[in-house]
Amino acid sequence: MLRESTISLFLLFFLCCHADPECTRVSSLVDLEFDFKMVQHQLRGRIKVLDDCSFRVSQFDMLSGSDVHWWGALAPDLDNLTNGFVISDHRLNQTFANSTFVVRLLNNVTWSMIQVLAVWDRPTGSDFGHIVLGELANVTEASPAPAPAGGDGKGKGEVRIHTEPTMFENCKVLSDNFRLRWSLNVGEDSIEIGLEAATGIMNYMAFGWANPNNTGSELMVGADVAVAGFKEDGLPFVDDFFITKYSECVTDSNGSSEGVCPDSIYVGPDRVGLVNNTELIFGQRKDGVTFVRYRRPLSKVDGKYDHPVDPLANMTVIWAMGKIRPPDTLQHHYLPQNHGGLPSQNFGHLVLNVSEHVNDCHGPLDAEDKEDQDVIIADGKVPLVVSTGPALHYPNPPNPERVLYINKKESPVLRVERGVPVTFSIQAGHDVAFYVTSDPIGGNATVRNLTETIYAGGPEAHGVVASPKELVWAPNRNTPDKLYYHSLFEPKMGWRVEVVDGGLSDMYNNSVLLDDQQVTFFWTLSKDYSIFIAARGEKKSGYLAIGFGSGMVNTYAYVGWIDDNGLGRVDTYWIDGKDAKSIHHTHENLTYVRCRTENGIITLEFTRPLDPSCDRSIRPECSNIIDPTTPLKVVWAMGARWSNENLSNMNMHSVTSSRAINVLLMRGSAEAEQDLLPVLAVHGFMMFLAWGMLLPGGILAARYLKHLKGDGWYKIHVYLQYSGLVIVLLALLFAVAELRGFYVTSPHVKFGIAAIFFACIQPVNACLRPPKPNNGELPSSKRVIWEYFHIIVGRTAFVLGLAALFSGMKHLEERYGEENANGLILAMVVWFVLGAFIVFYLEYRERQRVRGRIFGRSNWVLGNAEEDDSLDLLSPSRAHAEKESQTSATMEVQLEPLNR
Repeated sequence: MLRESTISLFLLFFLCCHADPECTRVSSLVDLEFDFKMVQHQLRGRIKVLDDCSFRVSQFDMLSGSDVHWWGALAPDLDNLTNGFVISDHRLNQTFANSTFVVRLLNNVTWSMIQVLAVWDRPTGSDFGHIVLGELANVTEASPAPAPAGGDGKGKGEVRIHTEPTMFENCKVLSDNFRLRWSLNVGEDSIEIGLEAATGIMNYMAFGWANPNNTGSELMVGADVAVAGFKEDGLPFVDDFFITKYSECVTDSNGSSEGVCPDSIYVGPDRVGLVNNTELIFGQRKDGVTFVRYRRPLSKVDGKYDHPVDPLANMTVIWAMGKIRPPDTLQHHYLPQNHGGLPSQNFGHLVLNVSEHVNDCHGPLDAEDKEDQDVIIADGKVPLVVSTGPALHYPNPPNPERVLYINKKESPVLRVERGVPVTFSIQAGHDVAFYVTSDPIGGNATVRNLTETIYAGGPEAHGVVASPKELVWAPNRNTPDKLYYHSLFEPKMGWRVEVVDGGLSDMYNNSVLLDDQQVTFFWTLSKDYSIFIAARGEKKSGYLAIGFGSGMVNTYAYVGWIDDNGLGRVDTYWIDGKDAKSIHHTHENLTYVRCRTENGIITLEFTRPLDPSCDRSIRPECSNIIDPTTPLKVVWAMGARWSNENLSNMNMHSVTSSRAINVLLMRGSAEAEQDLLPVLAVHGFMMFLAWGMLLPGGILAARYLKHLKGDGWYKIHVYLQYSGLVIVLLALLFAVAELRGFYVTSPHVKFGIAAIFFACIQPVNACLRPPKPNNGELPSSKRVIWEYFHIIVGRTAFVLGLAALFSGMKHLEERYGEENANGLILAMVVWFVLGAFIVFYLEYRERQRVRGRIFGRSNWVLGNAEEDDSLDLLSPSRAHAEKESQTSATMEVQLEPLNR
């Protein structure tokens, strides 16, 4: 192991210190070193050009990005960096901590092409840091490097071209969120100190030397410290403080001050500039990290309020960080407040020798809250004013000089709620087309050959103060959590939109409490034949399941749970039994799936099509059809733990609904399951009475009762037909009123509507009946057409009525799980088969009667005129033949006396 480690270190040293033998060393940049300018993601580092093909990176720190590359550009501005190019296949998609490595340029890239070397995140168009090489390319004389720590100011010949204020020779970790950096320059009697802390923007950082005469708990008293931070206007500051008492700075009525006070307060306003021994060099606020670099003298200090620093001695230093109080009418300084907290977290002390080289800062500071931008929470009642202004603190450089302001705040984070409409009053000018997009860069992604989804706004969304453009955007439950607002005409003018969940009642159009009122069911029907569904438990549980069916058996179930990695999941199942082996995992086409838990309360959400487009014979979930016109049976269950594999009885529910609830999707309400079945039973009985008894009876009367004297058959026919039609209409109105809707989707409804339509034609047709022919006359053509039309429409209505009856029973079985549906269907089959036998028998008797009437008694030809004029509505052709036979027979009888 020792030998392998030695070889590895040797190889690393060789790669870092020796150029590629295949590359030349012609470029003027060879052997020159440059420091990165930190832009974001806490990037620090130094490069040295090894040859025309490679460079070495050392002391490299960076927080990870999404798709980060070594990048070349012509200039460090927005347009040039955006149009830059990848210079190496070395990827940077990770966090780096004080790393050293060699990067090789691509074969088609040379140093002459690279004026700016940057670390670039492509998806967000973010410059993490860069080095400007162009202006240094022709430098031929090396400049001496700063003296090393503890040195005398003389360089060792090391080449250094470009340094950045974020780079130091030494770094010391004071706490998890606070670091001290410094570079010593003994020759100039100065030390440059960098204070760096992952803290709030209005917090201070304090560091200094304790009074060498004090020890223990009195270290703070008599200490000479520098207090640094950022002002309310976003500018850095540093001030020289002296501590006379362990308290905040206070001034009494006599004008004397005590506590943690600036030196200038003690000496009076006339000597403010003379006693402040700190000189601000640089300050920045990036990624939630405050950094301030300042310089102070080592020995040439004010002897009363400042302590000299011996660069070779071990001296006690103190540090702290906490809230800062802005200036007011009484105090004109930024004053630190009590730091509070625990030692080694918010304050502490240690012994430090500034001439000893120290670097125990491994990796960048990673602040929990990296966002300093103002946050604007959209209110549905108050419009958001969109304007433009100068870019002062744009959060994602590089950026244009002018950016978007919302409510007079520079590129704030905009937080909106799903289900709550947001109104924008756009006053940014006609050259700024406001839009909300999925693209983090904006400026029309198609120009960069990329795609984007536009959620609001566009080319027409522009206006001025005198004539603002109003834009209303309503985020819904399918809107992504993160979007961006920008200008369509120029990239990177806006910033981020955070889309958060409002109340579920705002996000969904309908909601009902399920059985036992322990689960709330939410839904919204979409125009694209899909449904948005959510369910929320009202008590703590490990998982929440809802099912579509009468119970947990023969049910399509949706289970929401949080896995071991803390991720919310929604899985689908088909359940055909009461044990764990009967739970079969399915693969339904769910989209926009989310599951979360708050204080143990599970909420699941998903979107699914109403009618799955897949093969029902192969996948059982393909039969899970939701018909909005019929009640959806919903049950629920909750338990302690769920798993997506190896289910056992331990995963079975601990509490469940006692019955299914019928959710009326179109109506937006719910009813207990048994409350609806009597309604359907009455509807079905009325339809059977009409189509199975009354209407067929009327048809049979017209067909087989014409031999009765008078118009009895006609009255029976009319009474039965009108009675059946009235019952049909009453049954229809009864069902529509109870279901709160009239929707033509299922086969049963389609057959029923068609049958009712044809049945309603018959009374209208009867009113238009042409007059019947006189005895011995042939019917007119209109009469014949009417007879055929009347018969065909009547038979069609009857056939459709039978189809509606049987499809209704099938619908009752499929949608409502009625166990007796098959028995009822069989009973109807027996009923109509028996009716068919009766029709066959009557038809046989009728044919025998007609045959005997034509060829039997001669006095029949002079028979009842009413009977002769009657019509056979089921067989008009045969009636016409009958009349022709009667006419011929009559003529023969009348001719006999003449022959005699």
